[in-house]
Amino acid sequence: MFSFTNKSFAKYEKIFFDLSIKNIDGNNLELSKYKNKAILLVNVASNCGFTKQYADLQELWETYKDRGLIVLGVPSNQFGGQEPGTNKEIKKFCEVNFNVNFPMTDKVDVKGENIHPIYLWAKQNYGDSAIPKWNFHKIL
Repeated sequence: MFSFTNKSFAKYEKIFFDLSIKNIDGNNLELSKYKNKAILLVNVASNCGFTKQYADLQELWETYKDRGLIVLGVPSNQFGGQEPGTNKEIKKFCEVNFNVNFPMTDKVDVKGENIHPIYLWAKQNYGDSAIPKWNFHKIL
């Protein structure tokens, strides 16, 4: 559920940080905001057997955010229909059940015809292993 690479990050840095995504509140989130930080990109779902990982992700965020780690939750309903809620419902679920306050994005496609540009970038630069096969796939 982790995807790592040994390719040089600097080769792709400019392209990645030129991308953006809507946050869970519908506002534009420029990835350039996170330049010079480590980003843990995680596709998430509220009705998955792995949903309890929200607690671990929150703990990771609280422990390392001041040292430059960004945990970025990316809701997707592409695996078993396990994220059917609206952004508002997803946000409330995460806050109430796991006290999540790490950055979350708009619900997007992480694979397929309508893949979000962030995941398309990951696939183009790191291959198919960067594309989630299920919920809570992580790319660092």
